[in-house]
Amino acid sequence: MIAGKSVLALITARGGSKGVPGKNILPIAGRPLIQWTIDAARASRYVDRLVLSSDDRAIIEVALSGGCEVPFRRDSALASDEASSIDVVIDALQRLPGYDIVLLLQPTSPLRNTADIDGALDLLAASAAPACVSVRAAEEHPYWTFRLDDAGRLRRYAEPAGGLPLRRQDLPAAWCLNGAIYAARVDWLRHERSFLSAQTVGFAMPAERSLDIDTPDDIERLKSLLEKLPSTSGPEPKVTP
Repeated sequence: MIAGKSVLALITARGGSKGVPGKNILPIAGRPLIQWTIDAARASRYVDRLVLSSDDRAIIEVALSGGCEVPFRRDSALASDEASSIDVVIDALQRLPGYDIVLLLQPTSPLRNTADIDGALDLLAASAAPACVSVRAAEEHPYWTFRLDDAGRLRRYAEPAGGLPLRRQDLPAAWCLNGAIYAARVDWLRHERSFLSAQTVGFAMPAERSLDIDTPDDIERLKSLLEKLPSTSGPEPKVTP
């Protein structure tokens, strides 16, 4: 609970991954991938209940043995490629009513730690915003990205002030979603059906904890990062209002 509000943490993990088969329970440094998220959430100061939404028996068994509650099995219709994450979250909220804040944690962000989770919830409470999502610094700045028009000519996606080229050190900060943390006030989320809005605040995470597992190359990158980190907890996160 935070600021008098109850918090439901939801881990979403379906079977049938195409990029990395069985990735959610793939052993990483002695733990199944999903266990990294379970452990981080269970150590939170604010999470009142941690549950899994999954259609896959193997994932469910691993989650249960790892200390995550599985009060229901996700319907197959919500485990298809066409199903959206927000549909899965709303389904869980309908099955588990009575919570003020929902926290979506995807197991494909294993380096997100407890301090990140609690930091995002702190920011949500302190800002009085309806939602908070985690972000990382953009690798390619929007001012330096282009599209090609019908004639093959370069057109900027975003124009700098005055339309002038900028040096890297002159660029304003740019952020990308990293997929690690999505938090929102339940009543607002039911109405908006999205974590993103003009009122959503961003919780900044460093690049080394923002890895999102989607391909075999991501698995190798994760293993490489783990070899370099002094610990799995990482430094304290930075908060941006």
